[in-house]
Amino acid sequence: MNTLAYIIYLFITYLVTVHVGLIFYRNGRVYILNLLRGDEPLTDSINRILLTGYYLLNLGYAALMLRSWQTITNWSGLVASIGSMTGKIILTLAVMHFMNMAVILWISHHHNHTVNTKT
Repeated sequence: MNTLAYIIYLFITYLVTVHVGLIFYRNGRVYILNLLRGDEPLTDSINRILLTGYYLLNLGYAALMLRSWQTITNWSGLVASIGSMTGKIILTLAVMHFMNMAVILWISHHHNHTVNTKT
């Protein structure tokens, strides 16, 4: 049953990670562009780096989570295990989102300070 749980879990994780990543990538560009006062090259670079890091961290974390699973012996254990592991991934996504926003805010303050001191 563990193999079935792994397949279901990895499929759900893949869908959630890719879907949420693309939403952040598309909608986050406008936010980052505003924070960086229209600096498009820097915005696009930061946005691509965030998406790449997001995918790598989430998919790596999902793969590592497979090691921590106990043996599943029945269907209720299968559902509970998949729900628990999927919940951990979703919480990780939320934490990463807030950390990314904090970094972007810091970069925008640093960038705006640099731009203001040059003028």
